[in-house]
Amino acid sequence: MKKVFKIEVDCANCAARVENLIKEIEGVEDATVSFMTQKLSIKAPAEKMEAIVEEAVKRVAKADPDTVIYVR
Repeated sequence: MKKVFKIEVDCANCAARVENLIKEIEGVEDATVSFMTQKLSIKAPAEKMEAIVEEAVKRVAKADPDTVIYVR
């Protein structure tokens, strides 16, 4: 399953750092952050997606407080 989220990230380096943080989460098959489109995509098993998104939000907030992931 792949989900796409709006993300507010300040620079390309921040986007790369956030992408790597999310890829480290157990269960994540792939993750990409686009600074240009301000989008985050996460590919992971459907049954783990909710927990992965929650963990991503926590890790990103801790590592880069200026970056915001918009989860509906």
